[in-house]
Amino acid sequence: MGIEKLLGKTLASINIDREQNEIRFTDTNGVNYRMFHIQDCCEEVTIDDIEGDINDLIGAPITMAEQMCNTEDKMGKADDYVESFTWTFYKLATIKGYVTIKWWGESNGYYSEEVCFVQEN
Repeated sequence: MGIEKLLGKTLASINIDREQNEIRFTDTNGVNYRMFHIQDCCEEVTIDDIEGDINDLIGAPITMAEQMCNTEDKMGKADDYVESFTWTFYKLATIKGYVTIKWWGESNGYYSEEVCFVQEN
């Protein structure tokens, strides 16, 4: 399932756990969604930044929900020891505002740098 599952839904809460690198969304019908990465051996995927006010996504229907990936390092985060990397951007909006959640993933090239978005119940 992709982030577009949130289109038209109204979120009641969003909980960001930077230590666990996951974000939990709950809609007004009590349905829970989770954005995360299953960490493995030779890779790391983390929430790099959240642009905009995440609270703008609560209490109004989601009007935009898009995912974009980029393997170009225009932000200068990769160093000489990173063999593979992926930026994953989640763009969400309501009539109240616009938010971009940026994830950074790096690995030795053999492991996934993918961010998962799943419905939990």
